[in-house]
Amino acid sequence: MKGFGKYVIFLGSLFVRRESFSTYYKLVLEECMQIGVKSAFLFILVSTFIGAVTTVQTAFNMVNPLIPRFVISQVVREMTILELAPTVMALIYAGKIGSSMAGGLGTMRITEQIDALEVMGVNSSSYLVLPKIIASMMMYPMLVIISGVCSMVGGYLVGTFAQLLTPTEFISGIRFEFNPTEISVALVKSFVFAFLISSISSFKGYFTKGGALEVGIATTEAVTTSVIAILLADYFIVDLIL
Repeated sequence: MKGFGKYVIFLGSLFVRRESFSTYYKLVLEECMQIGVKSAFLFILVSTFIGAVTTVQTAFNMVNPLIPRFVISQVVREMTILELAPTVMALIYAGKIGSSMAGGLGTMRITEQIDALEVMGVNSSSYLVLPKIIASMMMYPMLVIISGVCSMVGGYLVGTFAQLLTPTEFISGIRFEFNPTEISVALVKSFVFAFLISSISSFKGYFTKGGALEVGIATTEAVTTSVIAILLADYFIVDLIL
């Protein structure tokens, strides 16, 4: 509980003695480039293969001839929107972006760059962390949308080229009994996960003590804690909304 209280106080400190809007605007744009643009290829690659593998495995397990083939793409749609795009990709996001945030801030802490900002009268937590959280909450939902589209495209390509089902059957399954609430759930998850990963990783890195070894430990703790927070939040969001 002591660590959680320190985390809450840390979040509160982000909104004290803030810098000018133009300063945050530039910092957020830089973070968006680091977080979103440079992660897009990895998300596209992973989500496309996840969609392809999900299609093949679903088709392999559907041995009952009475089940229509379009159910394959319906299963891919449900898995992609509700879990694969927001949750599974969040674990990858925590490993790539979360570790980068924790490592970067941890290095700044042990090299006394954060202390130098404080000496100059700058609120270092707000200046360094708030743009990361804002950029993360802006870019991760976009990455989730891209992942969802790429996952279904990957399933479509594999399903049709491997003749598991026809293009018409795949599209029919995607559209069959679609519930728009699922999109809302995925977007809510993406915003919550983006906040948790960026804030927890920044918190772990910001309060790093020691040397290079401790930076590595803080980075590992950031990813581990973020993954646990993602899984817990995933359960509560689904339980509350669906």
